[in-house]
Amino acid sequence: MLSIETILEPEGYELIKANSGREALKILLVQFDFALILMDVKMPNLNGFETAALIYEREKLKHIPIIFITAFNYGEENMFKGYQMGAVDYIYKPINPDLLKAKVSVFVDLYIKNRQLIIQEQKLTAINKSLENEIKERKSSEEKVKILNRQLLENINHLETANRDLDRFAFMSSHDLQEPLRKICTFNDLLYTKYKDVFDKDALYYSSRIQKAAERMQALIRDILEFSKVSNTENKTTATDLNIVVNEILEDMEPVILEKRATVNIAKLPTLDVNRGLMVPLFSNLIGNAIKYAKKEVAPEINIYAEPPSIGGPNGFGAKKFCRVYVEDNGIGFEQKYADRIFDMFIRLHGNSEYEGTGIGLALCKQIVEKHHGFISALSQENKGSKFIVSFPVDNSTT
Repeated sequence: MLSIETILEPEGYELIKANSGREALKILLVQFDFALILMDVKMPNLNGFETAALIYEREKLKHIPIIFITAFNYGEENMFKGYQMGAVDYIYKPINPDLLKAKVSVFVDLYIKNRQLIIQEQKLTAINKSLENEIKERKSSEEKVKILNRQLLENINHLETANRDLDRFAFMSSHDLQEPLRKICTFNDLLYTKYKDVFDKDALYYSSRIQKAAERMQALIRDILEFSKVSNTENKTTATDLNIVVNEILEDMEPVILEKRATVNIAKLPTLDVNRGLMVPLFSNLIGNAIKYAKKEVAPEINIYAEPPSIGGPNGFGAKKFCRVYVEDNGIGFEQKYADRIFDMFIRLHGNSEYEGTGIGLALCKQIVEKHHGFISALSQENKGSKFIVSFPVDNSTT
């Protein structure tokens, strides 16, 4: 075997030597994989054929090719027996180095290619398993999405039902509250009329407080009813000239405009496909707030104007066209960080002692604009006035 080592080691092969068949078996069972076994037919204890038979009894060793090395020609019968034992070839002594290197090279190449195929197969198996897991996860995710969508639809239905019930409750409650409130106002008026001459200062003050609280309650009930009415109003739209609507509102507000010495400048406004009845509370609230929240000792100045339709919502997103109507004032303004909160129900940035109100007006404006699939926003600075921007979609509108 020395000659074999001498021939093959320069080729870079790693050789493991066994001096007997039993030693070869021990090495094969505990050491790493082999590309090829070169085995002498004549060995102590076990000959090459017997060793080959024992090797191939082990499942994990069956894939290793065996080349028998012999000094004799055993004849065709013995060669057939060797092939039956698992031999792939014979090499006769004296060994031809070139022949040995050529045959070993072939089997080593086969071994390397086989290992590469096994690694590739393992990779493909892992990829396939990963894809199967991904498909399972995707199916699971899709099923979860379907379940969540069903739950969402159910929640939406429950929410819509709850909102309708809440609107009906608010409407009925507010309507029923008006009767006892009217009685409070009536009896307070009777007390004041009959006993004002005998009331002391404290009694007159208490009567005045009752009257103011009742008036505020009436305003709150009126606004809640208005809010509920808008929620339940079918949004029937028609081509509406906003110039006419705003001018009618200003005529109705003429006494307070004169009282506050307010100036209202109106540029040409568009004609939009909107619910005309809802435009009245929308612009009444915006103009009324502009007058109410004026600076002390400064006459209110209000500018109402519009911009030509442009693509995009208030933040510039979307492909729809919107027409923007502005209501701008020179009043007390507010910090911009409150710009979203002011459209929530019952949110007021100023107390009742400073400015009267119920905190429903701007929430009503938002509800009306959203009912038209539009947007409302505000820009403001303290002591520098406010600008309210109403954006209407104009897909079916003329300007």
